[in-house]
Amino acid sequence: MEKDVIILLVGIVVGAMNAIAGGGMLLGFPMLVALGVPPLVANVTANAVTPPGQLVVVGLYRDYLRRIPRRYAYLIIPIALGATAGALTLRDTNAANFAGFVPWLILFGVILFAFQPLIHLKLHHHIHHRRGGNWTLFWIGLGLLPVSFYGGYFGAGYGFMMLAFLGFGKIHEVHMLNAMKSISSVIVALICLAILHGTGLIDWRVATFMAIGTTAGGYIGAGVAKRVSSKWLRVFIVVVGLVAAAHMAFSNY
Repeated sequence: MEKDVIILLVGIVVGAMNAIAGGGMLLGFPMLVALGVPPLVANVTANAVTPPGQLVVVGLYRDYLRRIPRRYAYLIIPIALGATAGALTLRDTNAANFAGFVPWLILFGVILFAFQPLIHLKLHHHIHHRRGGNWTLFWIGLGLLPVSFYGGYFGAGYGFMMLAFLGFGKIHEVHMLNAMKSISSVIVALICLAILHGTGLIDWRVATFMAIGTTAGGYIGAGVAKRVSSKWLRVFIVVVGLVAAAHMAFSNY
């Protein structure tokens, strides 16, 4: 029972972090592993954890969602294709091999998260000076293929990678971007669940308690996002991610 309470509380923090700055599972994933959940199971189970909190964010941002040009709906195609390829690759990955990949996957996500503002600034400037109109959306969609593959294979950090790529377009309202990011996260998670539900890699007890937490956290986080600076939250996520990557690397090697 104590473990369930801890998982619930972790879920609240993850949901709030996802709503404010993204990267919640960079904390949630190592916490699940620390609580005794095998890395591959924790990774697949996360797909049943995040959708409720993300749907809360979508609901709270529905007024912003209505203002998004309809052509952005075409981005669902590369998102779905990338997520499908990632989930199929994960399904064929040996549990022991995946445990060995985890420190590097977390480190990769943390580095992207830490340098996301700089990467976004450089690429945003380059794209807008070389391309325009529908071509910008095309290049965003092309970039979302590997991003969504990553989301289908290892979801931690997928949200802020999506925010970076979506921000390359002409939409700069952060709440509109958050709404699109949340929808894409739900799509990726549902595709992964559809492909992986029969593998026995989903711990539904953990998923239930943590999903309740992410739902509450998503509501809280979306409500305070306008008043909270993501600067220190970003620093906190980076530190936790680096510690988790180092700990898992030493445990495996």
